Amino acid sequence: MSTPIPQPPGLPVLGNIFDIDPSNTWWSLKTLAEKYGEIFKIKVLGHQIVFIASAALAEEICDEKRFRKYVGGPIVEIRYSVHDSLFVAYEHEESWGIHHRIVAPHLSPESTAGHFDEILLCTDELIANWKTHGATKFQPLKDLNNLNLEATTLSLFGKKLGVIGAAEEHPMIQAMEDATSEAMKRPNRPKLLNWLVYGGKFKKATKVMRSFGAEIVKYRHEHSTGRKDLLSALMNGTDPETGKKLTDEQVIDEIVTMPIGSSTAPCALTSLIMFLLENPEVVTRGREELGRVVGKDQLHHDHLDRLEYIKGVVRETLRLSQAAPGFNIEPIPKTNGDKSPVLLQGGKYQVAHNQPMIIVLAGVNRDPEVFDEPHKFKPERMIGENFERLPAGVKKWFGNGKRACIGKHWAWEFLEVVTAKLIKEIDFEVVDSNYVLKQDGWFNVRPIDFYVKAKARA
Repeated sequence: MSTPIPQPPGLPVLGNIFDIDPSNTWWSLKTLAEKYGEIFKIKVLGHQIVFIASAALAEEICDEKRFRKYVGGPIVEIRYSVHDSLFVAYEHEESWGIHHRIVAPHLSPESTAGHFDEILLCTDELIANWKTHGATKFQPLKDLNNLNLEATTLSLFGKKLGVIGAAEEHPMIQAMEDATSEAMKRPNRPKLLNWLVYGGKFKKATKVMRSFGAEIVKYRHEHSTGRKDLLSALMNGTDPETGKKLTDEQVIDEIVTMPIGSSTAPCALTSLIMFLLENPEVVTRGREELGRVVGKDQLHHDHLDRLEYIKGVVRETLRLSQAAPGFNIEPIPKTNGDKSPVLLQGGKYQVAHNQPMIIVLAGVNRDPEVFDEPHKFKPERMIGENFERLPAGVKKWFGNGKRACIGKHWAWEFLEVVTAKLIKEIDFEVVDSNYVLKQDGWFNVRPIDFYVKAKARA
């Protein structure tokens, strides 16, 4: 007999609607995972969702022979802004394959390596700014958001925005936050309320994002340099299988999607700064490696493969920050119409044949069955054989399988470059020694109300 899946007690009709804070969904799920363990479920307005919070179950439902990405809830809502782009395309849509075959070659490890100098240039600009102006307290997330947007736009689209060091975040950043937060909240509201009260915010944010995409295209038309980057592929590329090209609208869809996807990186880096302040021995060991590998030279791309400890720092940051907080899975429908329950862990649990499931990485990545001292920041567990021995279920920072983040190689290089430069060149000072981590976020999560001071390394 299978084990019942735990569920918080709920209310008639409304179900568990008050167990989830719509303004901080992922923090609510983290709290529930800590209480209920490896698997739990909730029901909101008649809709049931199952959540996975252990490494073993996460690994099982990432088996692409049995399960696939679930496009529903907030992911369906954000289609209002980006239509059938890579991140939100349904399994049956032809567009996913067309977009993927056009985009993927320009986000491969080889292509990403070609953008190293541009990522480094943007990072150096931010570090120079912090060395000059970081003596007063500031929220690093705001500056890192601008850095990420600058590096994404320059390396993938060939346009320098000039926002690093700006007093305010670029409007695209607020628009992305408004759109994704609204997409997260809409499934749990009556449709009439979404239309009457909240539709204007969604439309305004979408207009800002798509105007940003249109400006990128316009800039390329006016400044054609023969640059063969991702933008060139979006505008001119042809799918090798179908011979189709992207429409003008689809080009903008993907231009908007890329910064939304990469917005997890500054969230992770903000968490990294917090981890470094809490673990000064990590800074010491990181600087020792950087001194040995890089020395007094400028960081070069060929240094990255030799920075094993820095790689461990990045992996451990991704594990504990879970900047991309989870992803959606559903059983692959059986071709014979079989609607029998799906068995998990050899029958220990059962779910319906069409049951949406969400992997909660805050639980999976702290699984005590895998990690000793799971809440402690220990980069050494993410290096060499220690890392290789870890189960695949705790390495899903960029999603899973064919629907994993297509920009994962770019994101990794960006994170490794910025991490190396921050450890090598900046001394951070905590502003509030009593700060306790609190996160919010929608398609990503980040520390909130977190302030630091920064200065050039002595």
